[in-house]
Amino acid sequence: MPRFSVIVPAYKVQAYLSECLDSVLSQSYPDLELIAVDDCSPDACGALIDEYAARDARVRAVHLAENQGLGRARNAGMALATGDYLVFLDSDDTLTPDALRAIADRIKETGEPDVLVFDYARTYWDGEAERNKVAAQLTQQGPAPFRLEDRPGLLRVLMVAWNKAYRREFVTEQGIDFPTGYYEDTPWTFPVLMAAESIATLDRVCVHYRQRRQGNILRTTSRKHFDIFDQYDRVFAFIDRRPELARWRPVLFRRMVDHFSTVFTKRDRLPRGTRGEFLRKARAHYRRYHARGASVPLRTRVRHSLVRFGLHRTYRALQLATSARRRTLKATVKLARALRAAVLQLHYRVQLRLPLRSDRAVFAAYWNRGHGCNPGALEEAFRTHAPHIRTAWIARPEHQHTIPPGPRRVRPGSFAYWTALARSKYLVNNVNFDRRLRKRPGQVFVQTQHGTPLKHMGLDLQERPAAAGDMDFEELLRGVDKWDYLLSANRHTTLTWERVYPGGYTTLEYGYPRNDVFQRATSADVTRIRESLGIPEGTVALLYAPTHRDYHRTQRPALDLDRILRRLGPRFVILARAHYWHPGPLAEGAARVIDVGDHPDIASLCLASDALITDYSSLMFDYANLDRPIVVHTEDWDAYTAARGTYFDLRAFPPGAVARSEDELIDIFATGHWRGSRSAQLRAAFRERFCPCDDGRAAERVVRHVVLGEPAGRPGFVPLAERKPVPSAAAALDRSPLATVPQPSGSLPVTESR
Repeated sequence: MPRFSVIVPAYKVQAYLSECLDSVLSQSYPDLELIAVDDCSPDACGALIDEYAARDARVRAVHLAENQGLGRARNAGMALATGDYLVFLDSDDTLTPDALRAIADRIKETGEPDVLVFDYARTYWDGEAERNKVAAQLTQQGPAPFRLEDRPGLLRVLMVAWNKAYRREFVTEQGIDFPTGYYEDTPWTFPVLMAAESIATLDRVCVHYRQRRQGNILRTTSRKHFDIFDQYDRVFAFIDRRPELARWRPVLFRRMVDHFSTVFTKRDRLPRGTRGEFLRKARAHYRRYHARGASVPLRTRVRHSLVRFGLHRTYRALQLATSARRRTLKATVKLARALRAAVLQLHYRVQLRLPLRSDRAVFAAYWNRGHGCNPGALEEAFRTHAPHIRTAWIARPEHQHTIPPGPRRVRPGSFAYWTALARSKYLVNNVNFDRRLRKRPGQVFVQTQHGTPLKHMGLDLQERPAAAGDMDFEELLRGVDKWDYLLSANRHTTLTWERVYPGGYTTLEYGYPRNDVFQRATSADVTRIRESLGIPEGTVALLYAPTHRDYHRTQRPALDLDRILRRLGPRFVILARAHYWHPGPLAEGAARVIDVGDHPDIASLCLASDALITDYSSLMFDYANLDRPIVVHTEDWDAYTAARGTYFDLRAFPPGAVARSEDELIDIFATGHWRGSRSAQLRAAFRERFCPCDDGRAAERVVRHVVLGEPAGRPGFVPLAERKPVPSAAAALDRSPLATVPQPSGSLPVTESR
């Protein structure tokens, strides 16, 4: 008896069916049977199902003699199911990797509930994904399992069959099956949730719900939308047979009326000339099933009145009036924005005529994302070494919380913003400010940049259209012309910047201020940060920080972090840090993966970790200052270099061990090569080339030269051999080789460099 029976009905989905079936059969939890039901599909669905059944004994092919619809096709699959739990999957959707393992673990953890509700994400043709908007209802906090009355908010989750796992014996005992017609999930889902004695939730995306550009049957114009009335008749009939469920009548009544009004108000659902008939039927059901205590929220009272009184023409008039009001409001808002923009620019021009404030400096980073990076370290150094300078920081409202006490907070596009740009003597950023900035005589623009370049930058992107996108190179150079100083961490960076960003600025090869913290931090700081991140004591924390791929429409994780951790054992944890252009979890729901994508300070994450796993991110150059192990994953090196271009072959001059595949990466950690003598030699050579200036005093040197007018290069540089960066937590506790685990069978040879 398998743990899961996954039932997939198929009808006219030949383009998507293989992806659906593959997502089931490739699950890391193999204890399943896949029942694929060909609902007499006129395309190749039946043949595809037979091919899969011939290749994999877990697949059972079912062919219906005539098309019976989604509900009856699911029933046919259920009749043959032998698994402990039923899982339904529509044939154009997919299970996410490791979904069944997560479901199985949660079922075991919560004591074999009747129903487990899990999450989903809508996926679109352009590769974008959007998680369920009411995912908060699936929180795993609190007692589990529970009954529906304990968590009635679950009724707000999309009422479909495929976002739940059902104990098969429970379904059989309740005698619940799917009816024919449209909206067949309604008389299935409501009865299941109401009748269940035990329910649990899994706060993890387990299904990718494909949003097809065309073809969703519920978006077609048809009289079959009238099936909704029969479906709700079945729901209330189920309650009538179960008096103990009568308390749910008011809730179901509200849901029914909301559902009716939604179908009615969608202009593409009902055929021409049938809207009045639909509303009359809806009104009859309103009267038939109206229940006392069915309070109606204020926001839906107009829709409920539409159904209650059958106000077809009145509602249409209200729609027209609302549409006219919306257009008027939109035009008014557009006019108000244009007027405000004009007033702001007038304000800016006035401020440009007023004297510069020599005691003011304004800072920003990463397109106003918040306090941090090189500008953040410089802002602190301004307050320490030039306290007579008053600092201000520009950040969008959602990032204002990252700004520490001290600098004045400025919101982009405000009057204070334009005043600061017009009258502050010092302008500091790691990208360019607003292109409308007019740099005045006497203003000093310090361009800090945000990393040592491995990938092609600036004018070199003219030959890389996939990476450059719609970059305006003339506008780029107009921005460069505003720079007075450009920071560099090493000779390689200096030579690259001056070629790809040609201009009249002065390069300050002083090191990157953001790396000063690595020389100042203490073991107590490391301990404090690890505790705040929830890193278990005694574990080896690996920071995984991949970079952006210009040649990918969507940024999919290159590594299966859950699989890596399962192979390495319980002593390892991973801090997963997505690129700032693509925030979001890299391994949703994986055990021992700590999502740090929203953490405001990457330097703290580096200090908390014991080693870095990256691909082509410039973070490796910063991390090398800690003199901790670095492992580089270069599986797509050829594609990356073809699309973006690099300034040197990272595989020939790496900062540590090089993994050309996920299995090689696992072997590097499993055998201890990640911190072996060869990795240390590679790291030493890398540090010598790229870290000569990062001695903990870079920010001070910039302030003393640019603000205080002291000679260049003071204070002097601390030699690399004399620097003592804080050791990692694991290294501090155990100087012996760390975390060597048995090498997996059939492992690949370890390659550190070639």
